[in-house]
Amino acid sequence: MAPAPVVPVLTALQGGADGRDREDAVTVDGRSCGYEELLGAAGAVARRAAGTKAFAVEASASLETVAAAVGALLAGVPLVPVPPDAGPAERDHILHDSGAELLPVDFRERADFSGEPAGRAALILYTSGTTGPPKGVVIGRDAVAACLDGLAAAWAWTAEDTLVHGLPLFHVHGLVLGVLGALRTGSRLVHTGRPAPAAYAAAGGSLYFGVPTVWHRVARDEPSARALSGARLLVSGSAALPAPVFHDLAALTGHEPVERYGMTESLITVSARASGPRRPGAVGTPLPGVTTRIAESADGIGELQLQGPTLFDGYLGRPDATAAAYTPDGWFRTGDIASVDEDGTHRIVGRASTDLIKSGGYRIGAGEVENALLAHPAVREAAVVGAPHPDLGQEIVAYVVADGVGERELTDFVAAHLSAHKRPRKVRFLSALPRNAMGKPQKRLLPPV
Repeated sequence: MAPAPVVPVLTALQGGADGRDREDAVTVDGRSCGYEELLGAAGAVARRAAGTKAFAVEASASLETVAAAVGALLAGVPLVPVPPDAGPAERDHILHDSGAELLPVDFRERADFSGEPAGRAALILYTSGTTGPPKGVVIGRDAVAACLDGLAAAWAWTAEDTLVHGLPLFHVHGLVLGVLGALRTGSRLVHTGRPAPAAYAAAGGSLYFGVPTVWHRVARDEPSARALSGARLLVSGSAALPAPVFHDLAALTGHEPVERYGMTESLITVSARASGPRRPGAVGTPLPGVTTRIAESADGIGELQLQGPTLFDGYLGRPDATAAAYTPDGWFRTGDIASVDEDGTHRIVGRASTDLIKSGGYRIGAGEVENALLAHPAVREAAVVGAPHPDLGQEIVAYVVADGVGERELTDFVAAHLSAHKRPRKVRFLSALPRNAMGKPQKRLLPPV
């Protein structure tokens, strides 16, 4: 059987965006370049990387990281982005597990590179390692292309846009969507270095990406939030956007944010549309070619499972883990608990391991309780878990960051907004929730009940 053709990813970059190259086509942390300059720097990377099994780069917010990502695609060699703040053990694990050589990138170097891509793998991204050492997720260029084309259609994302974000370049959100997406659609890219509200406001973009922590900070900075009123679309992802932040952004910017759902292993599979309704907590409908189902559903809630063109090629060197990620009939197990409204809109309740609470015979989504807590004006952050209970099976425990409010007031507040059985049995007050680099609360790091 003939090998499958190599799928191009950088269609706009390599086509020069229809000849409309500009000196500031790509800006990262105040440094700008045009497509021709970027291709020259990427060509130098590709020459050094050609023939290697994989190569790694310290994925800082820089033009060097962008050149490394482009160079890897030109050479047909998978890129392994290493978080710049990775500790020695994490860094050593990533390099040893992937077999990648850590290559320095000098953006001043230039080379033409005419080699034909040899491999279909585009990236090897490492999971957060919440259940053991991080696993390498092998992502094919065909999956990247399918994801980006689906999002371009869903968000009406074109070369006329200016994309603004300040997200890390070692995750799907910042690197695949936030860099490769711009180089596929031809939109101008402004990476702000850090996702500060003032930097977002000053960028003058039409399309903005952020995680909930970023949008929460924007909503608290009224002048910066109002400056985004001239944008076309605000997109939130990587974690659930609290309903109060959704409403604050809508009030201050005039834009209801678009929410979407994805994982490292699946890229983005479900999204609200630029032209469709947007509701707090709703992540929309599947992208073209993606099929979803709710498994073992009870009360309309169950594990979300997927099939489609955006799925990963497997865990690097872990065939058993790859096989375990799929059901016997070929559906990818996300491990996320979801529900689907009558109109097909998906809602993510949370992770099966931490966010589906079984208390007194009820199945309760932690995200619903968290949103109820966040609706209280004194609560800034909230995380809800289920803790073992001799009578209920599990009891609902809330960890909150709040000022001037007590436990009884919060439990009564939730009971008044939701069913009484969904109120927290215990409330623990913290100065801040533990979060990862993408702003996701890390529930496994919460103190014992």
